[in-house]
Order: sequence, then structure tokens, then C-alpha cells
Amino acid sequence: MALENDTLAPDFELRNQYGETVRLSDFRGRKAVALVFFPLAFSGTCTGELCALRDNIGLFEDHRVELLGISVDSKFTLRAWAEQEGYDFSLLADFWPHGEIAKEYGVFLPEKGFANRATFLIDERGIIRASFITAPGEARSIDAYRAALDRLPAHV
Repeated sequence: MALENDTLAPDFELRNQYGETVRLSDFRGRKAVALVFFPLAFSGTCTGELCALRDNIGLFEDHRVELLGISVDSKFTLRAWAEQEGYDFSLLADFWPHGEIAKEYGVFLPEKGFANRATFLIDERGIIRASFITAPGEARSIDAYRAALDRLPAHV
């Protein structure tokens, strides 16, 4: 079961597509975070979703929100995909232990071996303020992100 709104987001430390360490707690007190779980790099729906995020990155910047994608892919796969598609936001490898962070957030699908399409909008204090999950195979819409960002409390 996915984590509920108004709860503290579990901290984590993962490597991005460049091998850099990213910790959720590093943003606390500085920026809100949109944590975007997706099943697999190079898949059709995931590519479409992340290209839409890439094309609307200003929406996140305008709200002072750091965009972080996360999947069970390796950092090498994520880097190749990011370079191919021109993603300039961090893609985090929840590779090993396999899907550990997705499990903490309650969105890992053990029968499939990857995370569901789930988004958690986390404020500057580390509290989940909005979340949405789509049915398998269904892309998240930019309108859902826009609505969630508009409801985010002003920065600390």
C-alpha cells in the first residue's frame, strides 16, 4: 500500500545516472521534491511520460521543486536513456537492493519486479503533500502534476 499524504517521506540515498549520490534529506529546508517512480527505462509509456516532464520542466522550476525520477534500472541504463532523450534531471537507480526504495514507498510490484507509476510531491519539510498512481500501462498527465504543484504550500 502506497504511503499516504501528510506523512514523513522516508529518506533514501541512491546514485543518479552519473553515479552521484542523491539523498532526499539534502533537499530538506531548501526545495520541495517531486519523486516520480516509473517501471523501466526505454519502455514506451515511460519514455512518453518522462519526455513530457522534460518538456514541462519549467513547471517544476517555477514552483521551486526538484524533479527526481526513480526506477529499478541500473545507473548505466538510466544514463544511456537520459542521454538519448535529453533528460537533464536526475534519474535514480533503485537497482540494489532491488526496488528497496519503491518498497519503502509502497509502490513496488513484486510480481513484475519493478515499481508502479507513482508520484509523491514532498514539501521542504519532508512531508508528502500529494501523491497519485495510475493504473498499469496508464501514463500520468501533466495536468495531474500541475494540480498537485499548485496545491503545494509556499516554501519555508
